[in-house]
Amino acid sequence: MTSAAVLAFRRLGLSPKKSFGQNFLADAGAAQRIAELAAFQPGGHVVEIGAGLGALTEPLLARGARVSAIERDRDLCPLLRDAFASFIAEGRLTVLEEDAKRADLGALLLAGPAPRVLAGNLPYQLTGPLLERTSELASVVDRVVFTVQAEVAARLIATPGTSEYGALTVFVGAAFAVKRAFSLGAAAFFPRPRVDSAVLVLSPHRPPRARETVQFRAAVRAAFSQRRKTLRNAWSGLGNASDVARWAERSAIDLGRRGETLSIEEFARFAEVSSEAST
Repeated sequence: MTSAAVLAFRRLGLSPKKSFGQNFLADAGAAQRIAELAAFQPGGHVVEIGAGLGALTEPLLARGARVSAIERDRDLCPLLRDAFASFIAEGRLTVLEEDAKRADLGALLLAGPAPRVLAGNLPYQLTGPLLERTSELASVVDRVVFTVQAEVAARLIATPGTSEYGALTVFVGAAFAVKRAFSLGAAAFFPRPRVDSAVLVLSPHRPPRARETVQFRAAVRAAFSQRRKTLRNAWSGLGNASDVARWAERSAIDLGRRGETLSIEEFARFAEVSSEAST
């Protein structure tokens, strides 16, 4: 465990904030493995979401990365600045007291040298929004290394036709190839969560498998809004019946299918055809 950080945390009379979904990484071995994935080339720039007690910040810096550490907890930012004062003085670490949901992650990534990496242990209640934001950064990020709950990992690596496959799978998969690097048990965190986690590596597709247009987002969300519905019913709000039928025919998609059976490329074809028709 990163015992020194945890002891410092307790000495100050602090406790994890449930409202922030705080479960700090406390396994030094796991932190080292994550750092190896994120700081895979010395001199690169890592934007770390939720630096917490610095468990990942430390091995990232040790591997020669330049780090922009985002932490929304105002009680933890002074701890980070004190613990890593020498790296801040060298210009290799910046501690930002910000909410990752609102931070300009793209600008932060571009402010540092390549390879540019986004990394962090995502709080469960923020996982969906942060993954959606990350999907918009595929053109400026070289790698993403996220620790997420095991059930979220299952959704992100799911294939069409499975119960885990959903809108989040499609949105993230359109922008990134997703690989499960390794699993983490609850004992790797402080305090222990009730579920296991997994570390994922996201590598950007260049070009992306689908352009995230208004039509693409609408088609995906409608297809999964009620999974039991056929596409004929699920897509009824995208246009009149004859138009939707024509778009589906041109896209080689049977409207009797359900959304969970469509590949990312099929969603992309339908979105492109419907977009062309509306211009």
